[in-house]
Amino acid sequence: MPSPDTTPELLAPAPAPATTPGHAPAAAPGTQPGHPASQGEFGFTVTTRLNETCAPTAEAIEKNGGKFQGRTGVITTPHGTIKTPAFIAVGTKATVKAVLPEAMEDLGAQALLSNAYHLYLQPGADVLDEAGGLGKFMNWQGPTFTDSGGFQVMSLGSGFKKVINMDAAAASPHAGADDSVAVGKERLAHIDDDGVWFKSHLNGDMHRFTPEVSMQVQHQIGADIMFAFDELTTLLNSRGYQEMSLERTRLWALRCIEEHFRLTEERTGKPYQALFGVIQGAQYEDLRRKASRDLGSMNFDGFGIGGALEKENLGTIVRWCAEELPEDKPRHLLGISEPDDIFTAIENGADTFDCVSPTRVARTSAFYTPDGRFNLSGAKYKRDFGPLSEECDCYTCENYTRAYIHHLFKAKEMLSSTLVSIHNERFVVKMVDDARLAIEDGTFFEFKAETLRRYYPNR
Repeated sequence: MPSPDTTPELLAPAPAPATTPGHAPAAAPGTQPGHPASQGEFGFTVTTRLNETCAPTAEAIEKNGGKFQGRTGVITTPHGTIKTPAFIAVGTKATVKAVLPEAMEDLGAQALLSNAYHLYLQPGADVLDEAGGLGKFMNWQGPTFTDSGGFQVMSLGSGFKKVINMDAAAASPHAGADDSVAVGKERLAHIDDDGVWFKSHLNGDMHRFTPEVSMQVQHQIGADIMFAFDELTTLLNSRGYQEMSLERTRLWALRCIEEHFRLTEERTGKPYQALFGVIQGAQYEDLRRKASRDLGSMNFDGFGIGGALEKENLGTIVRWCAEELPEDKPRHLLGISEPDDIFTAIENGADTFDCVSPTRVARTSAFYTPDGRFNLSGAKYKRDFGPLSEECDCYTCENYTRAYIHHLFKAKEMLSSTLVSIHNERFVVKMVDDARLAIEDGTFFEFKAETLRRYYPNR
């Protein structure tokens, strides 16, 4: 594929490693660069363990499929600490949609995650670098995350979402094929062992991402925590392709570490940026465990658990990974926010997680309460002068009524999205904060049972 001149200016790349056509650059097995001196600016400490404070019964452990891996801890970054478990709110394009950064701080958000793919395309990673980094650019004082761009690039290729029901295979004319594309979608990304060509969703320009380019982009964006470039597969991919992809991601991880440490040493005076490896392997236990052992032996600061997975297997997959990964490094689960998923992830070892859902559903007038999720567009709210939730302490609930916000949605006023987004983000942030406190005081399983009983009354 030709290389169009559409890539924004990046940091000077390292000399290209020798490659064989169709193969990833050679890397000596298990080799990796040493620790840069500034790596000590990042750290993680486990403070309590769920198994010790809550003493789950043998029956509960058997039902879970294995020992609970949940814990509390503290992540230390150059821009502050994160008490875990913690929900990391998503500010895709250097903004949590419809919400001021100051409002995110007020509602208790400890850190924000932005999207490297979107920021690379607009306004350009070099712009954020010149501005002093992501946090300064968006006026957020706390810790920041960026993903690698891998999920967005790969999802463009197939058109599938992160969590895929296997029944989706019936909707594809090439069900089970490794080049399957979601119905009605165009393949916009093409992968090879060296990287990915992808078409911009903004203007159709072609771009090239490699592990080195992803590291260069994320270093310029300047988040405290970033993720290695990986290949996202779908549940429709064959077992053989999953194995091949896992090896590709392993080799890319080595290249990411090498380029990350090169840039860390080169960009003197910048705060240290932690690098997390991403664990793939889809629904296969042996592949998830292998990926966890392979990347767990590398010089990563933490790990992301990613890839396609089914909701009913979420906890099991997180537990597989947690059992293999180093206990003294944090684990981030990419892309969840439903209450049942959150509790399942926490008790099986996820320390942090992110999702766009709180603000995405807010823009459709959906709001969270302890008794479930409801939609303000309903006529019954026209004269409902109570808050979104009597039990919520957010700015919206303390100052506005359901009737007023219902009116805003009907009038298509932008303020409607802002007010509900503030509430939804606070709801999820507080629920996770309360879960952390419940682990510490030994009441996690009781808190989980009562929270889910109320939120899902019809289960």
